[in-house]
Amino acid sequence: MKGLAICSRGIEDITALEIKELINSKSEIKDSCVIFDVKKLEELALLCYKAQSVDKILYLFDSFKFKDIEEIKEKIGKIDIKSWLGKKTFRVSCGIINNDISSTELNETAGEVIFEKFKNKVDLENPDLIFFVFIDKNDCYFGIDFAGFELQKRQYKISSHPAALRSTVAYSLVRIADCKENELMLDAFSGSGTIPIEAALFISRFPVNFYNKEKFAFLKFIKFNFKDKKLQKPAKSEIYGYDSFLGYITNAKKNAKIAGIEKFINFARVDVEWLETKFGKGKVDRIASNPPMLSKNKNEKDIEKLYNEFFYQAEFILNDKGSIVLITNENSSELLKKAAEKNKFKIKEKRKVMHGKEEKVVVVFGK
Repeated sequence: MKGLAICSRGIEDITALEIKELINSKSEIKDSCVIFDVKKLEELALLCYKAQSVDKILYLFDSFKFKDIEEIKEKIGKIDIKSWLGKKTFRVSCGIINNDISSTELNETAGEVIFEKFKNKVDLENPDLIFFVFIDKNDCYFGIDFAGFELQKRQYKISSHPAALRSTVAYSLVRIADCKENELMLDAFSGSGTIPIEAALFISRFPVNFYNKEKFAFLKFIKFNFKDKKLQKPAKSEIYGYDSFLGYITNAKKNAKIAGIEKFINFARVDVEWLETKFGKGKVDRIASNPPMLSKNKNEKDIEKLYNEFFYQAEFILNDKGSIVLITNENSSELLKKAAEKNKFKIKEKRKVMHGKEEKVVVVFGK
C-alpha cells in the first residue's frame, strides 16, 4: 500500500522526516508531496492526527503523468476502487497547482467516471468516502482523503496576525532549526504565536489534532484508537515568544491556550534591543522567527536598523553551536544577509518555500 502526503513546496524533506518519525516509513519526495509505504491503514490515520507539516493525507491508488483532462478520465477509469466503494456514498475533491485545469471540471469528470462505472450515490455534504485528485503540473495523484478537512488549518488560530505564517510552514522552521528537547528556543518576532505554538506541540508530542478527533473522515471506514499519554513538559525545554506589541502577545497567549499548550511557552512583550537583558551570554540554542519585511508600510532604513539590532543581540545570546532560522521575501533576504555578516554570522542554508501562492525564502544562519 502507498500513502501520499501533500505539503507546501520546499518543505517536502520535513514531511518525509516526520513520516519516518511517526510511522517508520521511507518516503519518495516529489514536488509538493511525498509518497510513502503503508503497512496498515491506521498509519494514515495516525499521520492525520499528529503530523504538523501536511495539508492532506491520502490512501494512494495511483499516480501518473497526463496530457489533458481526457487522459485523467481514462486512467482513473482503469483504477480498481471497487473494494473500497461497496455501497458507500462518495464525492470528489481536488487540489491543483501549476496547471490551468478547472477544479470544477476536474471534480465533475472524476465523479462521472466513478458514478458511471459503479453507480454509487454522490453525497456532496456528508459522504462515506472522499476521493481526492491532486495535480501538480502534469503529475496526477488519485486517492482517498483520510482526514476530510484541511490539515494545515489549525483550530487554535483564532486571534491572528497580519503576517501570520501557515502553521505547516511555521512547524517546518522549527524542524529546520533542529529544535530539540532540553533546549532553549526563541521567537523574537512571535506575532500571534504560531512558531512557538508549533514548537511546543512538537516538543511536547501533543497531537496537533487532539481537539478534532470526531471530525476525521477515516472514522467512517476504519476503527482508530486515539492513544494519548498524559501531556508532560520535558524537564529543561524552554520556549519563548517575544514581540514588541502587547496586543500581539495577548493574542498569542489566547491561541496557545486554545491549542492546549499555553503552559509550555513564555510569552512576553519585549523589544529586540532588550533581548540581551533576558538571557545570559550563549544561553539560547535556537532562534526561529518571521521578522518584519520590506513593504509599502516599512521603509528600507527602518528594516535595516531592526535587522542590525536583532543580529547584534543574537550574537550575544546565541551559543556557538546554535542556529537562527528566518523566513522572509527575496528583497528582505539581502538586508538580512548584510546585517548577519556585520555581526559575524554566516548563511548555512537557503531554500525557497511556497507560502500559499507566495514564494518565501528561508535562511539558516550560524556563527
